[in-house]
Amino acid sequence: MNISDAERVSAILESMKYKKTPNVNEADLIVITMCSVRQSAVDRVHGLVQKIKKLKAKSPNLKTILTGCILKKDKKIFTMPTGRQVKDFDYVIDIRDIKKLPKILAWSNSHDRRELTTLKSPNDYLNITPKYSSKFYANVPIMTGCNNFCAYCVVPYTREREISRPAEKIISEIKSLIKNGYKEIWLLGQNVNSYKDPSTSFGAAQDKGSGQAINFPTLLKMVNDIQGNFWIRFTSSHPKDFNDEVINALAIGGKITPYLNLPVQAGDDKVLKDMNRHYTSKDYKNKIKKLRKKIPGIAISTDIIVGFPGETKKQFKNTVELFREVKFDMAYINKYSARDGTAASKLKDNISIFEKKRREKVLTEILKQTALEKNKKLVGKKAIVLINENRGKNYFGKNEHYKTIKIKSDKNILGKLVKVKITEAQPFILSGSILPARSEAEDKT
Repeated sequence: MNISDAERVSAILESMKYKKTPNVNEADLIVITMCSVRQSAVDRVHGLVQKIKKLKAKSPNLKTILTGCILKKDKKIFTMPTGRQVKDFDYVIDIRDIKKLPKILAWSNSHDRRELTTLKSPNDYLNITPKYSSKFYANVPIMTGCNNFCAYCVVPYTREREISRPAEKIISEIKSLIKNGYKEIWLLGQNVNSYKDPSTSFGAAQDKGSGQAINFPTLLKMVNDIQGNFWIRFTSSHPKDFNDEVINALAIGGKITPYLNLPVQAGDDKVLKDMNRHYTSKDYKNKIKKLRKKIPGIAISTDIIVGFPGETKKQFKNTVELFREVKFDMAYINKYSARDGTAASKLKDNISIFEKKRREKVLTEILKQTALEKNKKLVGKKAIVLINENRGKNYFGKNEHYKTIKIKSDKNILGKLVKVKITEAQPFILSGSILPARSEAEDKT
């Protein structure tokens, strides 16, 4: 979502005739789009402050703006006077208010520099046509905000309550992208499963006159029906809202890829309750079983937090058992760190960093084993890969199951869908060779 936010900021600046410069010393304006979800991201911004102060000392007219998903506490910190009355940023702006950016930049330097909490506009910033950072894959937000209030998460405080975009605008944006050659569409939201089209009239027109607003499974089907050769992915999903209707929509196939990120966060029921996740480990495993039965071969990744306050070694063992049982294709393992303003921040962070690292290592080793086991089964099989990166003649891309595949090519294949044969497997990367155009790579034999 942060990348999508930055693309909208870029679009506004481009409309004002600003141009990007690779040399920060030449900049007249610096805009940083940050995310307060992880403390590490906030720390990185703090790390830029000294550099910004030096730049402003050399260029007094340089304007600096901080925007994105920001906690109120962080807004105040970044706008407090530092040193010789030089502030870290001239303005700190909610991403929801980013449409006010032209007005802000037009203001005289004589105005007070302050946090612009008074400039409230409707949550329509997602309707800004972004300056897409890629020419072949695009992030399309379908909603923003969150109503779940997980104990460790700041999103409900930074992005506030859930607001869905009208399906009509989402479909229009995607059609335009496909017309311009985009090959991969990511539907974004803090919890896409709770998407509901706010435009009932449009929903009635598309939903056979039922008059019911379009939900996420219906939206998936509508995107799948768009003409063109492209892939559909989405993130992120909350297990409590991941129901049979969503599973059935995924099972349609077509352009909807057989990949899902479903964050479990912990494998112990007491820890899940403390996290305010509203499901049990059994609930989660049952959903995975249904999913794999309905869509054989689907790749599943997850998010995990180790060292949540009060998590005992016995409780962590339950997470280990879930990890071994589910056999994820990929997992994003995070060591717990408190975020001010959350319910968990009031709890004693009683797990040492040493123990958190140990638990992270335990899960990583299991993941390496299960991921390698799954990837070895792909050797000799064929796949279609969207190439999204290159380093010299080494190209990297993702297959339909969102697995990274390395390919060597003398030709420039960046942004192309290529047919490959898998030749080698490692835990987190596969190697492949490009097949002649006449080969039937679609037959995943």
